[in-house]
Amino acid sequence: MAGLRERGFARYGAEQLGIVPGDSTARDLTRIREVFAALPPDPYAPGTNRFRRYSHAVYLPWKDELSWIPGTPDPVHGTVTNFSQGEDDPEHPRKRRVLPAIPEALRGNALLLRLLHWDIEQVLSLKDLSRRPLWVGVHLIKLGVDRSGQDAVSSPDCLHQDGGSSSTFTFAHLISRTNVTGGQNVIATPGSAGLQPEDPWADIHASFTLTDPLVGYAVHDHRVSHYVGPVRTGPEPGPGERSVLIVGLAPYIPQL
Repeated sequence: MAGLRERGFARYGAEQLGIVPGDSTARDLTRIREVFAALPPDPYAPGTNRFRRYSHAVYLPWKDELSWIPGTPDPVHGTVTNFSQGEDDPEHPRKRRVLPAIPEALRGNALLLRLLHWDIEQVLSLKDLSRRPLWVGVHLIKLGVDRSGQDAVSSPDCLHQDGGSSSTFTFAHLISRTNVTGGQNVIATPGSAGLQPEDPWADIHASFTLTDPLVGYAVHDHRVSHYVGPVRTGPEPGPGERSVLIVGLAPYIPQL
């Protein structure tokens, strides 16, 4: 993606992913949406109407092999996974969290794996990482609201960077968006991190809203900051939701 190389961020549509529409793709997307529909609340953000699961994997470029790292057994969620966003997260600086893991049955979903491999292909085309394992963080995040007047808030609730090395990238793929307003994405300069998009000192590159399934965007983390606004119920009766697959990629760093 030229934009990711030149500007540090890029948008993409479903057609760029090389995914052929058909019955199998529709079934795989339905299964992913079923898991999103049953996501547990974020245990570290009560009252935000944010729901999430997280797991990580390691990708070996020289073998084209993606291996999921097993979670820790948990009596409530089945398995859980450690998650830390480092000191760049203003809401949880240096705090290691434990999040419900992605169900084992979903990890072999062909559409999910195609999205992960596409993201990896983009990073490998930009960086010479063919002789290093890649760390792959996979986040399922839903902002869900049940009634008028509710907000569902992302984290961190400001322009931010995800932290990590100069080879850290984040990809977002919209899974579904139903009966909500808001959820605007904003891309800004690194110096805007910690600010709200409407702050007069924020230097904004782009502002857009993801609406169609599988559309998304990517950011080269150290070159930009990014933000997603809160969502509220839309004009139709009943609940609303915005479900997004977030994939973080970075060189694997041995802990020695």
